[in-house]
Formats: sequence, C-alpha cells, structure tokens
Amino acid sequence: MSKFQIITLSIFILFIIAGVTAFATYKGSGSGETLPPITIWGTFPSDIFEQYAAMVSNASTQKFTVSYTEKRPEQFSRDFISVLARGRGPDAILITADMFLPHTDKIYPIPYELISQRDFRDTYIQEGEIYLFPDGLMALPFTIDPLIMFWNRDTFDSAGIATYPRYWDEFDSLVAKLTTKDTNGNIRKSALAMGEFSNITNARELLGSLFLQAGNPIVSRTNNGFSITLFGTQNPSLSSPLQFFVRFADPSNEDYSWNRGLPQSKSAFLGGTLAIYFGFASELGDIHDKNPNLNFDAALLPQLRTGGQKATYGKMYGLSIVRASPNQSATYEVIKALTLPENIAELSRTMYLPTVRRDLITQGSSDSYISIFNQAALVARTWPDTDPADSRQVFTTLVESLTSGRRSITQALNDAQDQYSSLLQQALEE
Repeated sequence: MSKFQIITLSIFILFIIAGVTAFATYKGSGSGETLPPITIWGTFPSDIFEQYAAMVSNASTQKFTVSYTEKRPEQFSRDFISVLARGRGPDAILITADMFLPHTDKIYPIPYELISQRDFRDTYIQEGEIYLFPDGLMALPFTIDPLIMFWNRDTFDSAGIATYPRYWDEFDSLVAKLTTKDTNGNIRKSALAMGEFSNITNARELLGSLFLQAGNPIVSRTNNGFSITLFGTQNPSLSSPLQFFVRFADPSNEDYSWNRGLPQSKSAFLGGTLAIYFGFASELGDIHDKNPNLNFDAALLPQLRTGGQKATYGKMYGLSIVRASPNQSATYEVIKALTLPENIAELSRTMYLPTVRRDLITQGSSDSYISIFNQAALVARTWPDTDPADSRQVFTTLVESLTSGRRSITQALNDAQDQYSSLLQQALEE
C-alpha cells in the first residue's frame, strides 16, 4: 500500500471508532432526566406512533420527546431529499423496508459492535435481515404486517368445500366450484382475483409473493451493489409464477375467474361476490367493520406444495438514524427504547398485528387470528425496491401487456427488465 492509502485508511478507521465510541458511551442526561428532543419523519400512522412514543417515554426512567411528522408514501422521498439539501431534516425516519434503498447513503448504520449480526438474526424475524449491510444495520425492525388470505366460509360451504386451500395447486379443482357465470359467460361470483392489476387490491404484493415463493428475490444484493433478478427470459423462477397469475384472467382458460370489468377485489369480497381475498393482516378490523354480517375467516397465504420456499409479502416498518442528524447518539437511545421487547409487545397488542421479535412469537398466542398472523410473520419477505410505486407500475405494464396480447412473454419480460433496471439505477444515483 502507498503512504497515501495508509493515511486514508487510518483516518477512515478512526471515524468508525469514534462513531462506535459515541454510541457506546452515550448515557444521556442520567436516569430520570430527559434526552434531547428528536424529530422523526415517516409514513407510519401518526396517531398510533405519537401515542406509542408517549407511552414508552412515560414508562422509561430516561424521558424523551419525539416530534413526529407523517408523510404520504408518494411524498416522502421528495420531501426528505429536499429538506436535507437545505441543511435540515429529521433525526430518524420510519418507513417501510421497500422504501429505504434510495436513502441508504442518508442513513447512519448502527455499528455491529453495538448489535452483532448474530444477535440481530436471533432477535428478529427473517425479513428484518434486509437491514443487514456490510457496515452496519440500516434500521431496527418496528412492525410487520403480512399478506394473508381471507376466505368466505358461507361461499365455501355452499359449494361443498370443507376447508380453505393451503397450496396453489388446489385451485385447479376449486375455481370451477366457486365461480358462477350467467348464460352469456359473464362472471357473477368469483373464486379469486388474479390476472389483472387495476382492480386487484394488493396486486403488487400478491404477485411479488409468488415470485418470492419460487425462490426469486426480485432485487439481489451483489458485491457491486444491487441488481434485478426478477426478469429474464431464461429464468424458470419467473415464468411459472407469472403464468399462474395471469391465467385467471384468460377467458380461454378453464380457471378464468376475473377480469378488469369487475369491481375492486376488496369491495367484491365485502359484497360477498368474491370467495377469496388476499389482504394484509391489518385489514381484518376494516373488513369486520364494513360488513359485520360477512362470515369469513383468515388463513396463511397458499404456498407451493414442492420446491421454492415458504413466503408471503410483509409490510415491515423500520426505524433508521439519519446521517445528518446532530443528535445521533440520543436518537439511538430513543430508538432502543421504542424497540424494547416489552414495548414492541404492547404495540403489537394495540395494533392487533404480529410482532417482529422471535422471542415474543415463541411465547405463542391463544388468539385465533394472532396465531395465524405470527406464522405469517415468520415467513414474511420483501425486497429492496426503488419505490413501491415503481415496481407496481412495472408489474402492471408486464401483466397487462400479456393479458391484452400486445406482447409475447419474452418481449414483456425484456421490456420489464429494461424498465426496472433503469429505475434501480436512477434510485441509487439520487
């Protein structure tokens, strides 16, 4: 190594040591006193977070004050980048795991000297490992909301079907029994909503779950950064899930049960004309409230019977420290308090959602829904997206170009590969 390289490396190491020492030795103002106030921006609901932060502070021996600002997902990145450019900004951010990739250069990684990779893996569900980066943790997991399957019990019973499907290949025999058409072939009642995007609630997350189950991570981390693994005409883990998804919107297919002329899938399920709805665990209360007379139940998202891996999309929120924050050490103390097991357990009870912590899941639950949600949390996955709106548009164009017959599967995949790769490159250069 040259003398210049040695000096540069030494300076870099000193910065790392200084950062770790600052975190490790910071004790705030002492027990019973108040930490410096911090600000947090995020897409997490403000009413829930503000009450939760106040509860945690009141129960803590070291008080803190958090000023939280909720942003719409489509607004967050623009506003965050803009405020940082003006030399201001929050001390921490609270966004979903599929939103943080373009902001990794704006996040201060929590050093592994404070939380080792082994401790992190033993503490949090597997989806949390998206935050493991070479130089530290990009966030501490906060909440998880997995995609699950809601099914209409009355519709199943009327069709003579005793239980819900656990595997995707079971739909071969279910669709005809659960789908009703009039004399002109128009769909009046549907088994499930698949094959389109415009009128399928959570279509991006559903199709993404199929890819993840097939063993395709969608976006992979490489030695040089990130690359798209989702598309490619020779990719066997792509064509099968994609063809499965679109066949339900093909009038020539015996499993035809959905088209873009039907109402939104969630509305159809609420109205009793859709037997199966793929929604988030957090939607349970909303479904109950909007139709108290609907006789439905919840189950894990169906899986592949053989091959692949168990997976369902999970909407995970994580707390990250902003690199430009003047209060990084105090912010870390607050984030630690907000993610203590006893506090996370209370947050899960309040939101009626599963927990991100393995030790809390191990305790089990006597609640029939939470027990299912916890199982889903253990197999929840996501991918480091450029932006959820980006991949939603790529998926939409891909699917609609196939269902309309405008493009062959090879052409559609090549188009999607080019489009998504370009978006990824732009996001990483921002």
